[in-house]
Amino acid sequence: MILALLRRDLAQFFPFAGGGAALPVVFFVAVAMLYPFAVGPDANVLARTGGGVVWIAALLAAILPLEKLVARDIALGFFDQLRLRGLAEETMMAVRLIAHWLSFGPVLVAATFPAAALLNIEGETFRLLVLGLLAGTPGLAAIGLIIAALTASLRAGAALSGLLLIPLALPILIFGAGALARQDQSSLGFVTALSLALVAIAPFAAGAAVRAAREN
Repeated sequence: MILALLRRDLAQFFPFAGGGAALPVVFFVAVAMLYPFAVGPDANVLARTGGGVVWIAALLAAILPLEKLVARDIALGFFDQLRLRGLAEETMMAVRLIAHWLSFGPVLVAATFPAAALLNIEGETFRLLVLGLLAGTPGLAAIGLIIAALTASLRAGAALSGLLLIPLALPILIFGAGALARQDQSSLGFVTALSLALVAIAPFAAGAAVRAAREN
């Protein structure tokens, strides 16, 4: 049942499944394309600031799918059906977290290659950027899932989700961008630790939120 649920969630969220999940990737690439026009063609400026812009674009792109991440299935009673079949909310949310990250994380990392070319990011900076995004995007996905579950039953949940995600994701953003500025791999260790902690917490926090939403 878990594999069937994962396939279903992937079909719903994957960028090319027609569900609109390609929007984060399009947004990410659009920011990378437009930024050089905003600051000018100076290669040194682009190389010095481009990594931070990529991290900000990744953070904002992670906000876009939150509205449909949990709320739609709660409204349709999908989680109720799974609960009747004996599946715990924590298990549902763990599968949803995996599907959510697979739908945008690897694709954003792949989109970093053309974005880096546009922003003149290369060498060690590019390597740290890719490693940081690989380590940090699961944490962003976990924060997004928790917030989507907490705000699913609220009328202004979509707007509130973005306001909540940005401050909670700041530590990942600070350490991820800081690794580029200082060329310091130890900052990536903090990003990885934060991300792993969030991934471990997310199924339980989101599961409790979904359970509370179902009971209301």
